[in-house]
Amino acid sequence: MARLEPPGVGRLVPAARRADPGHGRLRLRAGPGRPVTPRSGTTGALAADALDRLPVREAVPDLLRALDERGAAVLCAPPGTGKTTLVPLVLAGLVGEAGPVRRVLVAEPRRIAARAAARRMAWLLGERVGGRVGFTVRGERQAGRDTVVEVVTTGVLLQRLQRDQQLAGVDVVVLDECHERHLDADTAAAFLLDVRAALRPELRLVAASATTDAEGWARLLGGGDGSGGEGGPSAAPVVSAPGVSHPVEVVWAPPARPVRPPHGMRVDPALLDHVASVVRRALREREGDVLCFLPGVGEIARVAGMLGGLDGTEVLQVHGRAPAAVQEAVLAGADGGPRRVVLATSVAESSLTVPGVRVVVDCGLAREPRMDHARGLSALTTVRASRAAARQRAGRAGREAPGAVYRCWPEAEDARLPRFPSPEIAGADLTAFALQAACWGDPDGSGLALLDPPPAGAMTAAREVLAAIGAVDAAGRATDRGARMARLGLHPRLARALVDGAREVGARRAAEVVALLSEEPPREYGDDLAGAWRTARRGGDPYAGRWRQEVRRLERAVTAGDTGPGAGGSRSDDAVAGLVAALAFPERVARRRGERTYLMAAGTGAELGGGSRLGTPDWLAVAVADRPVTSASARVRLAAVTDEETARTAAAALGSDGEEVRWADGDVRARRVTRLGAIELVTRPLADPGPERLRGALLDGLRREGTGLLRWSAGATALRQRLAFLHRELGAPWPDVSDAALVERADDWLGTELARARGRADLARVDAGQALSRLMPWATGDAARFEELAPERVEVPSGSRVRVGYGEGQPVLAVKLQELFGWQETPRIAGGRVPLLVHLLSPAGRPAAVTADLASFWKGGYRSVRAELRGRYPKHPWPEDPAAAAPTRRTNPRR
Repeated sequence: MARLEPPGVGRLVPAARRADPGHGRLRLRAGPGRPVTPRSGTTGALAADALDRLPVREAVPDLLRALDERGAAVLCAPPGTGKTTLVPLVLAGLVGEAGPVRRVLVAEPRRIAARAAARRMAWLLGERVGGRVGFTVRGERQAGRDTVVEVVTTGVLLQRLQRDQQLAGVDVVVLDECHERHLDADTAAAFLLDVRAALRPELRLVAASATTDAEGWARLLGGGDGSGGEGGPSAAPVVSAPGVSHPVEVVWAPPARPVRPPHGMRVDPALLDHVASVVRRALREREGDVLCFLPGVGEIARVAGMLGGLDGTEVLQVHGRAPAAVQEAVLAGADGGPRRVVLATSVAESSLTVPGVRVVVDCGLAREPRMDHARGLSALTTVRASRAAARQRAGRAGREAPGAVYRCWPEAEDARLPRFPSPEIAGADLTAFALQAACWGDPDGSGLALLDPPPAGAMTAAREVLAAIGAVDAAGRATDRGARMARLGLHPRLARALVDGAREVGARRAAEVVALLSEEPPREYGDDLAGAWRTARRGGDPYAGRWRQEVRRLERAVTAGDTGPGAGGSRSDDAVAGLVAALAFPERVARRRGERTYLMAAGTGAELGGGSRLGTPDWLAVAVADRPVTSASARVRLAAVTDEETARTAAAALGSDGEEVRWADGDVRARRVTRLGAIELVTRPLADPGPERLRGALLDGLRREGTGLLRWSAGATALRQRLAFLHRELGAPWPDVSDAALVERADDWLGTELARARGRADLARVDAGQALSRLMPWATGDAARFEELAPERVEVPSGSRVRVGYGEGQPVLAVKLQELFGWQETPRIAGGRVPLLVHLLSPAGRPAAVTADLASFWKGGYRSVRAELRGRYPKHPWPEDPAAAAPTRRTNPRR
């Protein structure tokens, strides 16, 4: 449990308690034939009829009862049932006979959904947004003193909780679309549960989900540990609302030819071509508007271009960057106009209701955030949509009448899709979450009630970033600087760039660059951050409008409470862009190492794309980069030209100056190096690195490249093979002479040589055989039996002393067949344990037979060998009874 300050004197008492001693139990006239009516200020029959037709009204009595009894509940209602519009109005006491008015906060995961929900509720009350129903999103607020129901984004809710942990004056909080598992929503839920437990047990909490996967939320809200089953004693009540049951026909429409799977942000253009053709097919085969789901803005724009020539059809685009007028037009419906094709991201799965849709075309893809902690790169990645998302999308076709969904993947693949989307906390950059937790008083997040704990590695990386920018102290607690950053409503990296940049270049200019970094500019703005800045200043497109609005917000935020930001008027736009980008992403400052290639301080290579507007400067501050799956380097998508001085200043925490003695590029490198992360700025040879550091580097070389760095003569190699044989067959005290074992025992056999060596050339002069003999078991006396147990040579009946070959398998004795006449038994070594494998050679030295049992060979195999070779080598003896014949190294004697 995070530590919260105790309630102070004069704490606001919830309106329900002030006005109604019985907690103002809500009553709603609902049920078949019992209309729901707005209170004071309605549009009349239209709004009343709309309220009365919302299916969620049947579940409202159970929801109110659950809140009265437990104070928290999970509302499970499909999209379009009214959970986002009717329920907050009822909880606030604005419709029905619901008792006193309460203040309700509704938290939505997206800005577009927050605006749409507020507008819809205001319309139901016959009012304009900003009266009794308002909204607040980043950079925009339409709410006032009379606002009773306020719709906010989950990010805004987190900001308010950090400013006022009691959430004074708020009686009910509704966390909408909690099934989407956005990180801000999970964090807000954890903070609210802390508030209910420690400060305000009367605060009511509703988690609204569009799917039936509500058991985890029920356990969480009930204060359980998440391990109990459904309906356990610790679970909060789950209230389900009926959905619209119009049937939706599933049409499987996979591409005719295989398409490449998505990777990173890339989607195969062939799939987008296919999606556009399926949309045309759906328009021919079905009635009503078409809602097409695509993963992102780029894909929406491409498909919109393909559909531009459709006669009598209006193509609309719905995503977070779409102009407000377009969003409102989509949500208002067609009103008898031309048929519409609405191209949307996953925002339309559950957060928004699009009227008039009878057909859904689902490309089967979605975007999820991913963090590559090893490279310090965070980005959205394209993934296969889950089965839950596919059901949500399909349901949009059956909201108002029977419909159809065209799925652009094979039916056989459907069962292999993931059941649910991955929770954002599992793969996203956790820096902002870690700062929120630190400001809340729980630096590692271990005391927060979360459905999924944050991954330990991601939290460690996040705390390292926060420590580097001064947001947390050594214990992980938020500093005053960190608390100020958290209040800015920015990622901590951007907050650092705004705060520090304002002192260097002025609040206005810093805010302008940070606003560009907080929402990546359109691709047509180019990859030069300074150039994109100039384009935004003079631009009249929707992005430029949003950018100016965000600039005003950030300038006000950084100026408030600042002791005096600098003017920075002498710096050029390019220099300012480079400084601010470097402050935001210090580990991405990069120095050129090739024509268009760079090395970032984090150690990742980076490349400029074709047609880059950045030129080939010596230094870059990379703001946006991604790494294609097939590439070893990141691709620069947005960067600013900078210089070494700026890079050193911004990334000072990554700077180091020290001595390095290590094995690199095949030899010992001893030098003094000044670094900026992985970037070597200055190098100087190190004259006297010291014996221990040299020894460590040499051992590292042996580990990397093996003992082949030493001089292995034929005799040394044979000695090693014989020792390996004895270790394999007899074990101790005969030593293990594998590379790993030899490196591990380097002091025992190479100590003298390592003490004198300074590099690869010295190792190459070491006689490995002489050094290896030090490992022989001299102390036990077993070394004296070495020649007996693993003889170098064996004397055969002809008198020859033949070398034994020791390899990985059985030792081999390769000898001419005639030299073994009269030898009845196969010789054995290793104390008689191991028979030699005899390779019988022809007079020309070629293999004729192989045996480990000479007696059996003389009796059987010899006859066939004799028959084959006696004609080829007539001058050599081929007796019928080789066991009784005299061995010889020569041909038959002259008669």
